[in-house]
Amino acid sequence: MHSGSSLIHSILILIIGLTLSLNSCKKENPDPELLFPEMTGISIVGQQATFDVTVGFNQGVFRYSNQTGDLHLQSFNVTSTGGTATIINYYVTHTAGQTSAVIRVVFDKDTDGEEIITVRPTDANSIFNRDGRAMAASESKSISTSGTEHDIITVSDDGAGTETTTWTANNIYLLDGFVFVNEGQILTIEAGTLIKGKAGQGKNASAIIVARGGKIVAEGTAQTPIIFTAEADDLNGSVGDLETGLWGGLIILGKALLNTVPGEQQIEGIPESEERGIYGGNDDADNSGVLRYVSIRHGGTDIGEGNEINGLTLGAVGSATVLEYIEVFANRDDGFEIFGGAPQLKAVIAAFCGDDGIDYDQGFHGKGQFWLAVQGFNLGDRPGEHDGGTDPITGQPYATPQIFNTTYVGLPPGASRRMMTFRANAGGHYANSIFYQQAFGIDIELLTGECSYTRFLNGHLTLENNMFYLIDHQPWLEVSAGDGVSGQEKDAANETLSSYFSTAQNEIADPGFNLNGLTFDVIPSKDVSQNLAEYPDDGWFLQVSYKGAFNPDENWAQGWTLFSKYMN
Repeated sequence: MHSGSSLIHSILILIIGLTLSLNSCKKENPDPELLFPEMTGISIVGQQATFDVTVGFNQGVFRYSNQTGDLHLQSFNVTSTGGTATIINYYVTHTAGQTSAVIRVVFDKDTDGEEIITVRPTDANSIFNRDGRAMAASESKSISTSGTEHDIITVSDDGAGTETTTWTANNIYLLDGFVFVNEGQILTIEAGTLIKGKAGQGKNASAIIVARGGKIVAEGTAQTPIIFTAEADDLNGSVGDLETGLWGGLIILGKALLNTVPGEQQIEGIPESEERGIYGGNDDADNSGVLRYVSIRHGGTDIGEGNEINGLTLGAVGSATVLEYIEVFANRDDGFEIFGGAPQLKAVIAAFCGDDGIDYDQGFHGKGQFWLAVQGFNLGDRPGEHDGGTDPITGQPYATPQIFNTTYVGLPPGASRRMMTFRANAGGHYANSIFYQQAFGIDIELLTGECSYTRFLNGHLTLENNMFYLIDHQPWLEVSAGDGVSGQEKDAANETLSSYFSTAQNEIADPGFNLNGLTFDVIPSKDVSQNLAEYPDDGWFLQVSYKGAFNPDENWAQGWTLFSKYMN
């Protein structure tokens, strides 16, 4: 009996000890979902200019870490993007320990339903749970004044790419690093979607890269454009219009022809070890998708090896890719850079970029119509910089794009910039275009061997029926002579170009723009309908009756571009 009682007594002690131990473990390891406070939901009621936004939490929250204090104005950072109204004030109602807070948001005028309100903690020491743990500063919830909830979705890439997916306009997508659309994948982006890139340089830069065989289908509208911008940009003044280099940019890589050896290249800034950075092939009709009504803003960070990414980079993109109504605004490097291929770009804008407006090389042999490149605010180099080949410069296909109806606007006198340069054996055909305001006109490289002047002599470089105005220095067409070219050869070439200027029906005439350093109204107010070159009858070029990028009676940039803010 005694031994049995001792055994029972020992078992009871063991059970009690295990129970205490388990309870102790529970106390030290609470439900992991409740370790830190999180935002779990958002809703909105209101109308006109005043709305009450209710934010929910996964547990009771406090202003201070000692379980005291109501959340207040300084607990939250409340911003808005989109729409026409701007937040002028907000007020917070909350009682310590409650699982929700009401934020009254007041706008400067009646909203149009497109404003997106985003609520974040002010910092990582703004909102606490009863255990003294703080809400992460990255927590956020977004909702439009129409009642549509918007999540901020961080997108990173572990090698799997984006997968075939759709990014929807009710969310904001935040790029964290290089994000690829891999071969075989299709990334669809709804009209009105906002995509932001995190700040960072080199390996920490954020950019979206469509690899060969991948597709991006980004179809915005004039009323609901797709906007790529920096994480800091709330579209309401948090970022200055002219700030550059705040994130990377957009890169599209295809399988069209280059004139390089070998015919496949690695896009600049992407490590050689990353096979998804290869572009080039033999399919000029390659299809990388659609970009329509897309605005790319504040990009151009250094993505590696000293390369500042362009706003939109096209590497060996094919002609089946749809590229129209695209704006690059305030990019640190070039607006557009086209590496070979046969892409066809219609109605594109490069405004206030740090280097060139539109740059092409490696045998670009596509098409362009209605291109606008604008320099201003002492930013930028050439509106157009055109190279033919790299290695070798005599490689084929030659750079011979057909380009009609451009408007290139340079800097005021004293900036000592050129309007456009052809070099490294580049050709190209410009017609019915307007070249306005720059210290120097167009130069064509003259070398002792094959060069851009050779392309001109062979009919691969033409400048016909264009309008020039406010070019400070004559001649408006001239050669840029390299080593070994004699003065006599240079003079003879310049005489040839001087005669060609007139015989090709170029003219010095005022299109009637209104530029004052702050306003860039590039809609012609004078007659630009005379003396037009014929358009190719190929089904792609529009047969229009004016020179330059804009019909005097229509502004296709209005509203969806940031540049249109500067047009009047």
